[in-house]
Amino acid sequence: MADDHYDVIVIGTSQGGRFLPLELAKAGRRVALVERGPLGGVCVNTGCTPTKTMIASARLAYQARRGAEYGVRTGPVSVDLAAVRERKRDMVTGARAGYAGRLELDGLDVIAGEARFTGPKTVEVELTEGRLRQLSAPVIVIDAGTRPRPLEIDGAADVPVLDSTSIMELDEVPEHLIVLGGGYISPEFGQMFRRFGSEVTIVQHGPRLMRAEDDDVSDAVAGILRGEGITVLTSATPVRAEPAGEGRLRLTVRTEDGERQLEGSHLLSAIGRIPNTEALTLGEAGIGLDERGFIEVDEHLETTVPGVYAMGDITGGASFTHSSYDDYRVLRAQLLKGEKASTRDRLVPHAVFIDPQLGRVGLTEREALAQGREIRVAKLPMNAVVRALETGETRGFMKAVVDADTGEILGFAVLGSEGGEIMTMVQVAMLGKLTATDLADAIFTHPLLAEGLNTLFSLFEE
Repeated sequence: MADDHYDVIVIGTSQGGRFLPLELAKAGRRVALVERGPLGGVCVNTGCTPTKTMIASARLAYQARRGAEYGVRTGPVSVDLAAVRERKRDMVTGARAGYAGRLELDGLDVIAGEARFTGPKTVEVELTEGRLRQLSAPVIVIDAGTRPRPLEIDGAADVPVLDSTSIMELDEVPEHLIVLGGGYISPEFGQMFRRFGSEVTIVQHGPRLMRAEDDDVSDAVAGILRGEGITVLTSATPVRAEPAGEGRLRLTVRTEDGERQLEGSHLLSAIGRIPNTEALTLGEAGIGLDERGFIEVDEHLETTVPGVYAMGDITGGASFTHSSYDDYRVLRAQLLKGEKASTRDRLVPHAVFIDPQLGRVGLTEREALAQGREIRVAKLPMNAVVRALETGETRGFMKAVVDADTGEILGFAVLGSEGGEIMTMVQVAMLGKLTATDLADAIFTHPLLAEGLNTLFSLFEE
């Protein structure tokens, strides 16, 4: 028998799980919020907030070195990584404290400890002081998130291996950073540390970086990184790591031309993330997992056990903070309003905070063709956008995919200055069912980067 009975138990405080218990408590529900780590989840502690704070420092160093291009004379630029780290820590501490201050609500019980299921609607929590506490509720929401996938190659245990969390705690700029992986994490960290002053090598198993993007986009990203002095090795598989003496390491990679050895000072593994499901003992509740270990949910975010829901990265969907926040929208509608909200057909955008930014929403050209659609594609280089010329930010391009018959906007990508902001304008247009012609005829303020949308979508009228 559980010691404490609640209306709702929420496990984890990633983006969606941060806000849902607040709304439930305000509505008069008795809520237990269980968190084994720092409040705020990945976004606040190890994801969005700290990484974008450090990226801002890296961009400032990069811009300072370009000062002469703008007629601004500066002296030698150096980076105090310990100071960058402290600024990052201050930002995280402030964000965490701001959230914690909102939790002082009647009916909301914040419990620090590790949760595990003992039945379909019962949870045992090992409190941080070692005591066990038994909880039960008719509704349970799991928002336990993911963590970096451990590196499993020969010799990985014999050398220091950084992940996307631990690398942000360095207090000195690495001499030579080797980054494993070619998804969205490695370009951000690779460029960041190159701008801090490191030699950087990215090792990607596949033939291109960011395989979810169209080939022209991923090729352009690789070109930008190489243009900043980063070595990008594709079709390269890491097979062995070993100490190289004097605090250095040696990585053997298999390439199309045979084995190659890389020597560096630091190794960052950015090979993906895995769900935090093991400690939850989900089998005790009968909660189903997919073949990758993520929790199975339907379009209403309900698991295989009625009344038990999961949200955020742990469901194996799009691993973005804004997706988790939309999961909160879905569950809020169901648990507070009695509505059957759904994740079906939602339009999920994303941005990669390299410089220039990559923003994308909707279908890629490759995805649209795979669906058998009749499409038209238009591209506009950023050096054709007046504002980009004025600011000296001309790398990249805009790309739109539209239905050949109706002009419906199916997808949009922009690799350019403030690409995420520009992409959001097109996302709103797509939500409003505007066509390519509508954007071609719209009036945008001159000179803004978004003005390039006029030119891009006008290409469909030719």
